[in-house]
Amino acid sequence: MTDTLLALSTAHCRITPLLADDARALAAITDETVTSRVHFLPAPFTETDARALIAGSGGGDVFHAVRDEHGLDLNGVIGVHRRARDEYEIGYWFAARVRGKGIATEAVRAVVEALAASLPGASIVAECHPDNDRSRALLRRIGFVSTGRPGKRPGRMLMSWRAAPAWRIDVC
Repeated sequence: MTDTLLALSTAHCRITPLLADDARALAAITDETVTSRVHFLPAPFTETDARALIAGSGGGDVFHAVRDEHGLDLNGVIGVHRRARDEYEIGYWFAARVRGKGIATEAVRAVVEALAASLPGASIVAECHPDNDRSRALLRRIGFVSTGRPGKRPGRMLMSWRAAPAWRIDVC
């Protein structure tokens, strides 16, 4: 799963490997609202930086393109990073033009569920800054809970994904 994500489709997204041809679009969606939150991205994030990130994707760190429903426009990026033997971290950023439209929730949920299905028993985590309300809310919507522990990155808190039990009944 993390070496190459073949492809995932949702109602509004096509999730595919990030390709060298995506460098210009990746640089365009990676503005200061992203670089100020993602510690490993330089600011400003240039097309050269995008090419380096794409070229370095592989092994323990893999970045996936989140495209529109037609598979054309790059709307975001989801990274899957192997942290330990059976622990994987997800991270993401999305273009300003699609924020607040449910695209990120749909795409991140699809990747997390595919990761969980392909690696039964693996732990899936995310790190989130406490003041990043939108990201924390997205993670909660798809089943992440706070561990109460700090993340590896300064100021981040660790969240862990909990699959909803098959026997769960929601009552309205």
